[in-house]
Order: sequence, then C-alpha cells, then structure tokens
Amino acid sequence: MVLEHAVLQVREGQEAAFEAAFEEAKAAIASATGFSSLRLERCVEHPGRYLLLVEWVSIEAHVEGFRGSPAFVEWRALLHHFYDPPPVVEHFERISEA
Repeated sequence: MVLEHAVLQVREGQEAAFEAAFEEAKAAIASATGFSSLRLERCVEHPGRYLLLVEWVSIEAHVEGFRGSPAFVEWRALLHHFYDPPPVVEHFERISEA
C-alpha cells in the first residue's frame, strides 16, 4: 500500500466551491483501478489549506494508472483551477504504526 500526500492551497474565498467540486470529483478517483481510500482534511489554522491523503495498492496505480486515464482529466478539470500554488504530491510507504 502507498499513501499519496498532497497539500492543497485553495484560493482565498473559493473554499466552499472547492469542497463542492471535490464531492463531485471524488467519484472519478474512486473508480480508478488500484484506488483504496481517500481523506480530505481542512487545516484549522489556515482554512484555505487542505490535506489530501489517498491510499493506492501501488505507486504505479496512481502515477501510471489514474494519471494516465480519462478520469484524471475529469479530476483536473474539476479541481486544479482552485489551487495556488499547484500542489506538491508525494508518496509514502508505512514503516511503523501503533
């Protein structure tokens, strides 16, 4: 399992529109082969900052599968115009847990 981590900075005043668009966009990512789960969290101290966590069965499922699919085109069209600056996306593997 690989965890995708992205900090999303949404343009000021666009938070409600982003959250509504995300509700629509999440169906596109959830239908991707290798998708396991996702969480979207909003920062308490900075309401325009969000944390997106997506679990994938492999990094290839995300990078080659989803990003190369028509579903990603839909995801991008619905969400990417809200971001300033563009998000940095990283992938993590679990080492330890309690």
